[in-house]
Amino acid sequence: MALSLRIVPLTDESGKVTEPALLAQCSSLHRQLRPMLPEHGHSYAAKMQRVCSFGARMVAALDGDGKPLGLALYRVYENTYEDLRLYIDDLVSDEAHRSQGIGSQLLDWCAEEARRLGCGFQVLDSGTWRTEAHRLYFRKGFSITSFHFTKPLN
Repeated sequence: MALSLRIVPLTDESGKVTEPALLAQCSSLHRQLRPMLPEHGHSYAAKMQRVCSFGARMVAALDGDGKPLGLALYRVYENTYEDLRLYIDDLVSDEAHRSQGIGSQLLDWCAEEARRLGCGFQVLDSGTWRTEAHRLYFRKGFSITSFHFTKPLN
């Protein structure tokens, strides 16, 4: 059974963090997906403000007590092959509450936001080892349309 959640923006339309206390509460949750993120509250907040200043936006999925159980970091941009798209950088649900509908509700919220902003596509990349997440993405109608290549420059 899916948890009843409230999706709350942590940034405004310009990328400014509007909920710093809630953002701080999300740092350990976010590190479940991205362990390389800074651990200290101020360092994490500064990192996320920099990321959001380049176009990213964040929302948190809160339970009835206001505890963050999931988050999504996304951005909207236009490219040459899909026009306007909402790209999800990070989607994470708390390890202790997985398979309870958190990721699904965040994906649904992002799809509605994409439609509201005039996007024709909702897009994400996912590590090849994240097979449980892939099952969710396939259930939600995503398909694999390309390979993602990365080359370190250092």
